Amino acid sequence: MKLPVHILFHGMERSDAVDASAREYARKLESLASDIIACHVSIDLEQKHKQQGRLFGVRIDLTLPGHELVVNRVQSEDAYLALRDAFDNMKRQIEDAVSKRQQRVKKPTPVLPEAPDAADNP
Repeated sequence: MKLPVHILFHGMERSDAVDASAREYARKLESLASDIIACHVSIDLEQKHKQQGRLFGVRIDLTLPGHELVVNRVQSEDAYLALRDAFDNMKRQIEDAVSKRQQRVKKPTPVLPEAPDAADNP
């Protein structure tokens, strides 16, 4: 990646293991699109659900040339599952963006009319 991955933790202590997992997922995204400009990952420990376990929320903002992709509101009681699901969603978005970009590049060449043969013209 041209720029490092930025990982933010909100409502929780920074975890080296979760940080390393997020960086590994981000590194795998680079194999899909080598021109990733920036990747920002935000991991939140949400306090809303008192009857359930505490949910981890993950948001990913990724920038490609001509595209800004966002995955938001991926939640799970396990931070690693929330990361996996968020990066799976981002993977699909990157694949779609790359295929759209390739379709724009691969425009069909116009078919030129054939030149008349010299024998046809008297």
